[in-house]
Order: sequence, then structure tokens, then C-alpha cells
Amino acid sequence: MRSFTYEKAATPAQAARAAREPGAKFIAGGTNLLDLMKLEVETPQHLVDVNGLGLDKIESTPEGGLRIGTLVRNTDLAADARVRRDYAVLSRAIVAGASGQIRNMATTGGNLLQRTRCHYFYDTNQPCNKRVPGSGCSAIEGFSRQHAVVGVSKACIAVHPSDMAVAMRALDATVETVKPDGSSRTIPIAQFHRLPGTTPHVESDLAAGELITAVTLPKPIGGTHIYHKVRDRSSYAFALVSVAAIVQRDGTGRVALGGVAHKPWRVEAAESEMPNGAKAVTKRLLAEAKPTKENAFKVQLAECTLDSVLTQAKG
Repeated sequence: MRSFTYEKAATPAQAARAAREPGAKFIAGGTNLLDLMKLEVETPQHLVDVNGLGLDKIESTPEGGLRIGTLVRNTDLAADARVRRDYAVLSRAIVAGASGQIRNMATTGGNLLQRTRCHYFYDTNQPCNKRVPGSGCSAIEGFSRQHAVVGVSKACIAVHPSDMAVAMRALDATVETVKPDGSSRTIPIAQFHRLPGTTPHVESDLAAGELITAVTLPKPIGGTHIYHKVRDRSSYAFALVSVAAIVQRDGTGRVALGGVAHKPWRVEAAESEMPNGAKAVTKRLLAEAKPTKENAFKVQLAECTLDSVLTQAKG
């Protein structure tokens, strides 16, 4: 690990100002960043500790939703009675990820900003446009079984690893931030994560130094909440394909996929096909899929997983 300087911020605005300089990074739970620093995939020159900013509360909103502080630990969020009752897809997605020990440390904001687990991103001997812009993508002609099938580009085919973010996409969450100048804004989660395009190293809509302060969930919409994750082993593995679904009694609902794209994948227009079954939904959801020979199975796997979810929702 390379040397770095450290400071502990006293307020969100101070943290944002401190992190606006090139080479600065926020640190909270550190469950992803510290691993990447040890491998020298991430080499920040300055760490801004945002623990202790009071952003660790889950509060009801006047609109009937929930406001989740960015420092709320994954374990606490999944166990919250209001989340389990009204946003069960979120609770189920969180407990499907990582280990109990990691969930005890991992934060809401950090989970949204997880880096990809692409093998070539982690291997500093291999070209990777996400790690070193302009160096090339080893995955495209390499081992691509785990990689994206939709929303890909010639620069990157990595997938977003978060389970939590897939559920939040289905729930239409919004992300609250504070900028270095002290101003704040909200970002719909549909616009928060970016597709790779020609700049796969730019993974979110956040500007330099912009700090996530909270994630807000809208008023509950009812329905049956299901999160189904398919992976190579039964625990402590990232999704080959995951489905976050909210299904109403009449068969309508929402669905988002994980493990198939550079960001949680949802196409609202495809949801009109939910009463017609998984095949009709998947045809529109993955209409623009461009899989490799090694990961073409993900298209069929997504349909089968969604079919299982819709069958389960019928009871």
C-alpha cells in the first residue's frame, strides 16, 4: 500500500471541500477501498474520514417514505423494521450480499459506489480502461463469463457488483449529496450510475468532492417483494444474474436486474409486459443485449430467474 495523508472531517461540507482535490478519497466502512489500496488498484494521496458526521440515521419523511443516512451500516438497514415491512426487496438484497462481518462495516453510500469485481480491473499487470483510462479492455477478448451483456461498450464490459443498488433501482430511490461549495442536490438513482461508454472510469454522476449524504425511498407501493440472486456458490459470491421485483396482485409491477450491466438494469417500458410473463419482459428488458460467447447464457438465465420470481409472487 502506498503512503497517504489522513484527516477526519467535522461536517459534510468540510468533507466535500477536503475531497475536491485530485487524489483525495472519502473513507467510511472501507470494505472495498482498503482492499483496492492494498493491491494498488486505488492509490489515493489523501483520505477524508466521514465517519462521525451524524449521517447514520434512518428517518421517516413527510411524504411517507424513508431517508437513509449514507453512513447507515448494511446490517442496520436490512434489520430495520420499517425496511423489512415496507421495502422487503431492499432488506433481502442486502442480506444476499457479502458476509455478516462485511455488512456490519459497509455503509449505504459506500455500497452504491462499489467498484467492479472484474478480474482484469484487479490485476494491475493487465490493461484496463477503468483502472488506467486508454489502456484497453482485457475482458473483451479475455475471460468474460461474469461480465455484462447489455449496455456494454468497446471500452468496458464490467458489471456493477452491488445487490443493494439493484433493489434501490426497483424502488425508485433518490440520492442526496453535498458539493464542495456547500450546496446540495438530489439525483434519481436511474441517473446516478453511468454506462461505460468511452469513459468507464467515470462510474457515477458525482462531481469531484461531492459527498453522498443520504438515500431517500419514496412512499411504499405495497406488492410482493422478491430478490433472487443466482451465483456460482451459495454464499459470499457476486451475482451472475439477480432479479429485484415488486409484483402487485394483478400481475403488474417493477423489475430490475443485477449482474448484467455496468449499472443496475431497469427498463420501465418492459414492465408493461409483466402480466404476460418472464419471456415477454426479458425480450424487452434485454433487447439491446450484446453478450460474448462466454456469457450469452446470462440472457436465458435472466429469463429463467425472472420466471421463478413471478411464479413465487403468485404464491
